[in-house]
Amino acid sequence: MLEHKNIKWAYALSISFIIINAICTYLEFYYFNLLPAVLLIILLAFFALDKLILVVVFLTPLAVNLQHMEGGLGLSLPTEPIIFGIMIIFILKQIQKNTINIQIMKHPITIAIIINLIWIFITSITSEIPVVSFKFLISRLWFVIAFYFIATQLFRDYTNIKRFFWLYIISFTLIIFYTLYNHYLMGFEEEPANYVMSPFYNDHTIYGAILAMFFPALIFFMLNKKYTSSIKFTAFLFLVIFTIALVFSYTRAAWLSLVVALVAYLFLLLRIKFRNLLIAFLAVSAILITYQTDIVMKLEKNRQDASQDFDKHIESISNISTDASNLERLNRWGAAFRMFEERPFFGWGPGTYSFQYAPFQHSQEKTIISTNMGDRGNAHSEYIGPLCESGVLGTLTFVAIIIASLFTGFRLYYTITDYETKRLVLVVLLGFITYIVHGALNNFLDTDKASVPFWGFIAILVAIDVFHKNKETVVEEGEI
Repeated sequence: MLEHKNIKWAYALSISFIIINAICTYLEFYYFNLLPAVLLIILLAFFALDKLILVVVFLTPLAVNLQHMEGGLGLSLPTEPIIFGIMIIFILKQIQKNTINIQIMKHPITIAIIINLIWIFITSITSEIPVVSFKFLISRLWFVIAFYFIATQLFRDYTNIKRFFWLYIISFTLIIFYTLYNHYLMGFEEEPANYVMSPFYNDHTIYGAILAMFFPALIFFMLNKKYTSSIKFTAFLFLVIFTIALVFSYTRAAWLSLVVALVAYLFLLLRIKFRNLLIAFLAVSAILITYQTDIVMKLEKNRQDASQDFDKHIESISNISTDASNLERLNRWGAAFRMFEERPFFGWGPGTYSFQYAPFQHSQEKTIISTNMGDRGNAHSEYIGPLCESGVLGTLTFVAIIIASLFTGFRLYYTITDYETKRLVLVVLLGFITYIVHGALNNFLDTDKASVPFWGFIAILVAIDVFHKNKETVVEEGEI
């Protein structure tokens, strides 16, 4: 009897929805079509948060970013409202009962992340534009909570780590096809490569950054001995697609980041300790700073602009004389350093660079793409941006996250004996390295496109360190 009543209710609700939706469609109000999807997301949020995280991973490449919203904060739809909801539910659950693993909370990476968030909060209070800075803080919080604190729990299930990779890769491949088709219509010219991925990705730099991040993962899936031939062949096809996309992205930073990742792989094979690499990096940096005048004079002799020719495009990386992209980046950095000099400790406030840098530009450093309004983006560096926005501790606390993550990755790779887990650490580490190389030239962590894999990769390293490093991983034949 009860089952019969439930069926009646189901029919009644379905018919009502069809009628109301038909009326709304007739009146050209199409948003009512989203109701089933919204209800599904709400159900997943309360009863299957882990599955909702994976849904967001799949949706991230397909999300459309709405720029120039009021208050200086863009919004990526549909992912960021969902991630915001996830953050609220997580906070409410933690108030009721703390569910975060104590080993996660004690991990050096977690401590570095918390310190960085605390400093962002402090400098949001002292910000020149507090509204913008607190929006920046909330945005950073929802990414960190969803794709670090919740994701580390999600990755207790080893299979979810591979699902994370596949979901982003499959979804991103749809964007690759869309981009290549648009590029084909324009004859694969170099200039259209900057925007043919719009509206899903703002420009070719972030598109190339994501291509590079997932490149090592595809090699891992293709070469993994524990997978069937069909899975390896599928991974090979994806790798071919990503390679074609990488070439036609004309993203010099992406190509450079893969070269650095390859060098890092050679260091790992030689079992060079991370501490020694860090010392060597600091020594090289000191030498470059000491001889920066001579280096700049040498680079100024290069006048090769960006080109469709691969060799010439590579050569243009070091052109700081005529290449507008490189010169504008130097202009932004110069403005950022002058902002830092004026407010070295607290900075101007997180997320405020684009509102403040215009007066700090020097006329001789401006380019054909510079603007007196200072309304064309950020500082083009994950390290210089925080320096002017949150002062010296803004950069140091962020760099601490990077160093802690790299140290954890190197340590895991050298100590884990299980074949698959060791190689999974390797590809996460190499993918992460491609992004921190990008971070020297661009900054994308205010977007879901980069934040989801960036914090997700860190969460994978921590999850493996806490839950999987001392276990033999059992993988069924054909499992992906």
